[in-house]
Order: sequence, then C-alpha cells, then structure tokens
Amino acid sequence: MPPEIIHALAIVGPTASGKSALALSIAADAPIEIVSCDSLMVYSGMDIGTGKPTRAERDLVPHHLLDVVSPAEPYHAARWAHAARRAITGIAGRGRLPVIVGGTGLYLRALLNGLFEAPPPDEAIRERHREEACTLGVETLHARLVTVDPETAARVLPRDLLRISRALEIFEQTGEPISVLRRRAIPPVGLTAAVVVLDPPLDRLRSDIARRFDAMMDAGLVEETRALRAAFGNDARPLQSLGYSQMGDFLDGRAALPEAVAAAKIATATYARRQRTFFRKQMGARRVVEVPAAQDVLAWWRASVSRV
Repeated sequence: MPPEIIHALAIVGPTASGKSALALSIAADAPIEIVSCDSLMVYSGMDIGTGKPTRAERDLVPHHLLDVVSPAEPYHAARWAHAARRAITGIAGRGRLPVIVGGTGLYLRALLNGLFEAPPPDEAIRERHREEACTLGVETLHARLVTVDPETAARVLPRDLLRISRALEIFEQTGEPISVLRRRAIPPVGLTAAVVVLDPPLDRLRSDIARRFDAMMDAGLVEETRALRAAFGNDARPLQSLGYSQMGDFLDGRAALPEAVAAAKIATATYARRQRTFFRKQMGARRVVEVPAAQDVLAWWRASVSRV
C-alpha cells in the first residue's frame, strides 16, 4: 500500500533545459519511475518533435503518461492530473520515488494545487469567438484577454484559439479571470512534491534549443509531420504546436525549409521564456541555473520530506 502522504519529486523548467537527462541520472542512485508532465508527449506518434524519451530510455526507467491518446483526441489538464495521480499512487505503492518531469506548468499546477469548478462550456460563446477569429484574427481575441486577464494571456500563445476562447468564455460567464479562480482551487490531499526548476541563462537556452531542433530535423521531423498530417488532418490541434506548425508551413508551400526551421527555433525560444516566467513563480521550488548532480537533488528531496 502507498504511504498516507506521497512525497514526489518534480523536475520542471523550460524546454531543452536538461530535465529528462537529470531524471535519468537520478535513476542510477535511487529506484524511481518517471511521470511525464508534457501536454504533447501524451499523443502517440508525436515522437521526434516532442523530444519524447527513446525506447532505450524507457527500458532503463519506467515512464508514465506517454502515448496515451491519439492526436485526434482532446486532452486537458484535469484529465492529465487524474491520470498522473493514479500513476504516482502506483509508483509509491511499489516502493519507488515518483519523479514528475516536464515543462507544462498548467499540468503541474493542476496536480499539486487542484482545479477550480469551471462553468460548463457555452457553445454560443465559443461560436462567437470562432467567428471573431475568422473575421478579426485570433490575435484580436488574445489582445482582449490581455485586458481582462493579463496573467493568463502571458502564458497562452497569441494564436491558440482554444485556450484563449476558454479563458474569455469563463470570464464572460463568471465575471472573474480564470487566473483568480485557479488560485481559489483546493489543493488535493495526500500528495506533496519537492520541485526543482532548471533555469539556465536565456542565451544558453537559445543555443540549446537551436541544437536540439537541428537534431530533430536530422531525425526526420519533416517526415513525421507529413505522416501525422496524413493520418489526422492538417488542422489537428496538436499539429499546431511548436515545430509541427512550422513544418506544416513548409509542407504547404508557405515557407521554404530554412525559413520554417528558423521560425520554429524563434517560436520555441519565445515559449521557453514564458515557461521560465511561469516556473519562477513556483512557490517553495529550488531554482538552479546549472543542472545539479543527482545525489544533490536526492539530498534536497530527503530534506524536504523531513520538513513536511
């Protein structure tokens, strides 16, 4: 049986900051299982463009919440948090340390801080937003979100219509920003996590992002994007994400390949800056510029457990 309170470890931070490598190094010093905290790695077939752990890495350390749904299937933070809690309970029950690894801050917050009771979707509001996006542009809706909920707007891509519309929808329904409602959420009981935030300097992060994207290209990102579009349609929401979107522009003739690659690197660096901002607000987290040694992280986790 798992302990009454489960003490997990979370390794989070911007893309290309070294989270997965650190988690794998910890496996040499402690019996762990990894819970992926990534909103794109949940999709099967999206391997190269997400930097998904290789088969050899998964054979080395058990991983959870990879390849759980098709790119055609909707997925959201509440669903992930429920599945993550179930996985973490199982890991603790096997006497292993659950290590949450990833860069999707909303998912981590849903797991550790809970979710508020959101009003049900209103299709009339959503249809109005879709019409406005078609006539005025998604950026116009994002600008509106900036005025009513700048905190949420800073974490959402300016062309992410789904998340922008949902945030505006909730504001229209309740009169309050979704960021305020989230802070009122009741944290789930029985789970704590010592959180390590990898936060390398931005210049180094940009360079690492560029190198990693070049490696993705060499590994066949264009071919993976082509296959996913053929299987699930060009408009599948996961294929509008970083890397896949720009490769889609190339495949549709809207950009030459060098231009698409450059755009993907810039967009990824911009996203990484937002991730850094989000995780710097993580209360009680240990922020590190250099990737720490595995034994140092475990020592800090043990000290955190002793203080709970």
